[in-house]
Amino acid sequence: MKAVMIIFNQAHTERVEYLFDKLGIKGYSLWEDVQGRGSNTGVPHLGTHAWPEINKIAMAVMNDDLVENVLSAVRKIDSINEEVGIRAFVWDIKQEV
Repeated sequence: MKAVMIIFNQAHTERVEYLFDKLGIKGYSLWEDVQGRGSNTGVPHLGTHAWPEINKIAMAVMNDDLVENVLSAVRKIDSINEEVGIRAFVWDIKQEV
């Protein structure tokens, strides 16, 4: 099992929800109003007057065979509009209760 965390500009919300629906990923957690800045080319997303954009985070735990499909979809979303911003990170899940 893997955990995939997707950090994205709130403008991508519908695309991320569609990605989960299309791949049959029913369970996920969503953090809203997430502030930050990308490490390479990202501008701040701070929800302020100077930097008004804001991010969200969605995290889902899934079987290993779904991970590459999720990452491929994130790459596709990012390639459509790289300036809006979306990134995904993957962790191994050793145990669950």
